[in-house]
Order: sequence, then C-alpha cells, then structure tokens
Amino acid sequence: MFRHHGKGRTLAHNLRLATLLSFVAGMVNICGVFSVKTLTTNVTGHFAFFAEEMVLENYTLAFVFILYVLCFLFGSFLSGLLTEITSRSKSNFSPALPPMIVEILVLILVWVYSYFYGTTGNNVHIIVSALLFAMGVQNSLVTQVSKSIVRTTHLTGLFTDLGIELAQLIFYRAPSEVKRLKQSIYLRVAIILFFFIGCIVGGFLFKYYELKTLLIASFFLIITLFYDLIRYKLYFLKRRIFTDN
Repeated sequence: MFRHHGKGRTLAHNLRLATLLSFVAGMVNICGVFSVKTLTTNVTGHFAFFAEEMVLENYTLAFVFILYVLCFLFGSFLSGLLTEITSRSKSNFSPALPPMIVEILVLILVWVYSYFYGTTGNNVHIIVSALLFAMGVQNSLVTQVSKSIVRTTHLTGLFTDLGIELAQLIFYRAPSEVKRLKQSIYLRVAIILFFFIGCIVGGFLFKYYELKTLLIASFFLIITLFYDLIRYKLYFLKRRIFTDN
C-alpha cells in the first residue's frame, strides 16, 4: 500500500490507501467540528476568517488563523522531509513509516491534552493547530506515495476533478481513455464516500467517547501500518521460497 511508487502502483494500491486514510480524515474532521467548532482537515476557510478578522481589526484572531495555516504547512513539510530522508537511506523501512508514526502520536497527544486541560479558551487553538498539523502530515504523505493521484483531507479539488472527468467520459471513445477515466472516477468516488463515512461514524462515536474517538482513528492507522508490514514480509518470504526452489 505504501511501498509501491509511481508506475509500480495499481488501482488496488491507491484504493486501499485512499479509503483507509480518507476514512480517518473524516473522523478527525468531525471531531474538530464537535469539540472545537472548527474544520481541521483543510485551510481554505481559515484564509477567509483571517481576512474577516483583518477587516474587523481583530489582529490577534487574524494571527491565530494564519497560525492554523502554518501548522498545516509545517505538517506537510515535516512529512515530506521524513519521507525523503527515509527513502534516501538504504533501510528496509517504508518511507511512510515516520510520517504515520508522527500522525498517530499527534492524534493521541491531542486526546491526552484535552483530557487534562479541556477544550475551552486558548486550548481550542492548541487542539485545532495540532489536528491541522496531523492532517498536513497525512495529506503530504498520501500525495507523495500516490504521485498526487490520491488526496484524503479535503474534497473541493476532488469534486472539481470528478466533474471534469464525468464530462470527459461523454466525449472520449478510445477504450484505453475510457478505462483510465472510469478508474479515476471510481477512485475519487471512493475517497469522497469514505470521507463521509468517516464523518458519520466519527460523529456517532464522538457522542459517546468525545475526543477519545481520535484514539480509534489512531488505531486504524496502526492497523494500516501492520497490514502493510505483513504484506511486505509475506512478499519477500514467497520470493525467497521460490528462489530457493
């Protein structure tokens, strides 16, 4: 799921990656909405809020919204940095491992912080910043692994691309083009669907567990890492068996 890059990736690889991580992004997003009344998987709206506060001369709040954007940016930067360092080192670790560990730790720490300090006052800004950082890490990771084919933390671009490809499907006739378009449409619909499912499931879980729901999201990420590791080990075990024979 994480170890294949470029032409080595198939639709199945991208589907597994997209559905699992868009589901997690949906859970994180709804947790942010319910706990601190803020979207925490993209930064588009925060620019509008920044502009609003600047016009109203609320410069402190304007700075906070810029901080949110920078946290997402820093998460993306750190994820890219860790991925590049790991891929350039001649280790057997997946380049996705360090960013995934960072995201898991941040989600767990957000719950720990909210448990001890609550979700009111200035704690809101800390929680939002941390969740945006985590989503920056995730979005950068899946973008690099899939070569920009998969994005899991915001839907605006996905709906735009989906609309374009649905229009192209009406006019394209070459079998190869039709197949490529259908695969791309299928992938985008899967991402959108699982993001919504993540929001709904996360919303129901939040009613009972509040921000402890982030621990469940972290659990899904941990399972994803173990799944990828086990498939990797089985692949090389099969190669060794067939080579020996």
